Amino acid sequence: MPNIFHPELHPLFETLGYVGGYALYRRERHQQGDALTEDKRWVVIAAAAIGALVGSRALGLLEQAPRMGLHWADVLRPGGKTIVGGLLGGWIAVEVAKRFSGIRSRTGDLFAIPLCVGIAIGRIGCFLAGLADDTYGKATTLPWGVDFGDGVRRHPTQLYELLFLVALGWLLWRWNAKPHVNGRIFRAFMAAYLTWRLAIDFLKPQPLVHGMNWIQWACVAGLVILVVGEMYPTREVVDA
Repeated sequence: MPNIFHPELHPLFETLGYVGGYALYRRERHQQGDALTEDKRWVVIAAAAIGALVGSRALGLLEQAPRMGLHWADVLRPGGKTIVGGLLGGWIAVEVAKRFSGIRSRTGDLFAIPLCVGIAIGRIGCFLAGLADDTYGKATTLPWGVDFGDGVRRHPTQLYELLFLVALGWLLWRWNAKPHVNGRIFRAFMAAYLTWRLAIDFLKPQPLVHGMNWIQWACVAGLVILVVGEMYPTREVVDA
């Protein structure tokens, strides 16, 4: 069987994920309209991008710390990013920017389906990166286990997530076509993805802290915020 795993493909598919997600966002905004002006929408996008970059890097380095240590020099090195950190960091940054900009409406629904598409495309790159990427699963005897090049068949957790995101994107697309409360689509996306990562990361060989890895603990924190927001809608901590 020819070797299909090439780490250099990961940046390519990561870039394609950004491009594809943004193109779909533009299409959704054109078709559905936007309650925000162009200037305020760009404030939200800029905040999301900066928050995602910081959150992704911070949680990624924290995740690597148990086996590699944590040093200031690591901040400038490539790698060490995580989607969960990016989503949570972007979410928090958007809420902060909205408060300073006087934006009171929920602004995240337009991002939900594009995020499904962008992350799904990126996961193809994670799969093709093989052992160079830390997103593969534990060893398995199941017939669909994948040998990433070292003779060990593992859960292809990247492909599991790809299928999950396709299904989630389709469900959100169907829901979005019907009347719904503004903000529900994005919050449903966050709840579904965080729950998924909380569950699927048990199949990954990551160092654990009190039974779960740092990404899973971050998922728990995000889910708690979502639940509190639903229970006390007038006192929401974070919203987008």
